[in-house]
Amino acid sequence: MHGLINRSIQCFVQDTYGAQAWQQVAEAAEVSPDGFEAMLRYDDVVTTNMLECLSERLSKPLDVLLEDLGTYLVANPRLEATRRLLRFGGEDFLEFLHSLEDLPGRARLAVPDLELPELEVREDGASCFRLVCNWRFPGACNLMSGILRAMADDYGALVVLDVEYGYRPYVRIELLDGAYAEGRQFDLARKTGAANA
Repeated sequence: MHGLINRSIQCFVQDTYGAQAWQQVAEAAEVSPDGFEAMLRYDDVVTTNMLECLSERLSKPLDVLLEDLGTYLVANPRLEATRRLLRFGGEDFLEFLHSLEDLPGRARLAVPDLELPELEVREDGASCFRLVCNWRFPGACNLMSGILRAMADDYGALVVLDVEYGYRPYVRIELLDGAYAEGRQFDLARKTGAANA
């Protein structure tokens, strides 16, 4: 697993549950309490053990933790780069949905060896979609469900999301209103310098 993903999980635990929680998870998972180097690669079993230890320590199902992690990746102000990468997908939530299949390629422009789930968006009716997530790592649909929930809020869209399990798990997305509320401010160009402060 790419160190950037493990580092994101570490930051999620520290920011959401505190430094002591991370120390306990790191000890139980037998990883360094200093955490992960973002640009190194780690064996998948390290990530799996870390998530299982976190689930056990918090008495939370893994699918719930992964959805919370997905929400964190978009909503946390320290991770504005992730939000920006996702917002480049479109001016509204519907355009964003249709751009999801391109997301792994856009991410690789920034981090060439970053492996993300392959995403496939299918229309299931007038305002219903299914997002199929193909990844060797279990829980991709739960992670994407959290990301979608946070992005719907970001765009001001009203959506209903459900993870459907089976041979090929997917996220069922029902877009009830694309302009339900005012979304968060987003500018294509980042403002820099004192004149724009």
